Amino acid sequence: MRKLLSLVVAGMAGGLIVFAGILLLSQEEIKTKNRQAHFAESRILESIPTDFKSAARQAMPAVVHINAEESREGALRRFNEERTRRSPFSFFFDEDLFDAFRSPRQRAGKGSGVIISSDGYIVTNNHVIDFADQIEVTLHDDRKFLADLIGNDPRTDLAVIKIDAGALPSLTYGNSDNVEVGEWVLAVGNPFDLTSTVTAGIVSAKGRNQIIRRTDAIEDFIQTDAVVNPGNSGGALVNTSGELIGVNTAIATPTGVFAGYSFAIPSNMLKEVVANIIEHGGPRGRMGAGIATIEEFEESMNLKLSVDRGVVVVSVEDGSAAQYSGILPHDVIIEADGIMIDSPETLVEILNKKRIGDMINLTIIRSGEEKVISVQLKAS
Repeated sequence: MRKLLSLVVAGMAGGLIVFAGILLLSQEEIKTKNRQAHFAESRILESIPTDFKSAARQAMPAVVHINAEESREGALRRFNEERTRRSPFSFFFDEDLFDAFRSPRQRAGKGSGVIISSDGYIVTNNHVIDFADQIEVTLHDDRKFLADLIGNDPRTDLAVIKIDAGALPSLTYGNSDNVEVGEWVLAVGNPFDLTSTVTAGIVSAKGRNQIIRRTDAIEDFIQTDAVVNPGNSGGALVNTSGELIGVNTAIATPTGVFAGYSFAIPSNMLKEVVANIIEHGGPRGRMGAGIATIEEFEESMNLKLSVDRGVVVVSVEDGSAAQYSGILPHDVIIEADGIMIDSPETLVEILNKKRIGDMINLTIIRSGEEKVISVQLKAS
């Protein structure tokens, strides 16, 4: 009986030990899983920036306030030019009868700009200053300067101005091609005269177009939901490292104020335009050739080409880079720098990444034969 009781007690003790071991292993497994979950959560939280102070500190001093005005003389000159373009009989009709008794209204506007070099070069939107002959720049430290227009590009809505100052804070370009949808960004500008305003949002889309109201517009906008309002035009769009990845240009709105989305010119586009304006006096390199799709050319000429890809040269400007290099009307361009050309837009996109003076190697079909022609781009 004692032996049986001992066996029972020993069995119970063994069971308790096994149960305790299982319990300890389960608790350790739970702790391990909790640690793994906490680590994963920490990694996720680390990837979401919740502090934009560093990027804001870098961007704010490099964003300026622009006050653009049309002088009285400029307004009068514009007024007279508009009158000369009217019909000679318009004086007898409508309000034109009273033009002789009216003073021309001077135009004015406000916006933002981004200092891109310590010696005073500033990039802004063309629509901020295109009417003005008096441009005043107010820096982050409230110093004021009159600015000179260096050059502009209505097709991308960009302009470069310069002030006579040195040792200025400036922003460095980021690579806008690396910007991803969902990435945090900051918009810095002067909406409604509220200087040095910073708002945050995410990149909500890339490659937006049909924003600039021009048939020849060149567009590849970054779309964000960072709040942008009138006065932000020309201001900076920066990433969380404080790098310039775009210039804020437009908003999608039925009311004239922010309604959810804004659009910025990507830095990789603007830096080439800006460099061309500063170094060569023009916004981009041009071939000086009119281009059409194969379908458009065949339809207009009522003929059938022997090639089924590429674009057709329909005209060559006198004195242009295309003429100088030997490009002829009816040449079919099938490649540019080794990239297949399937539309005029593809060729334009490649050209827009070039600087004035750069070479572009075109593979063409002429009279059924393939050849390569190098074209050195001239200023537009």
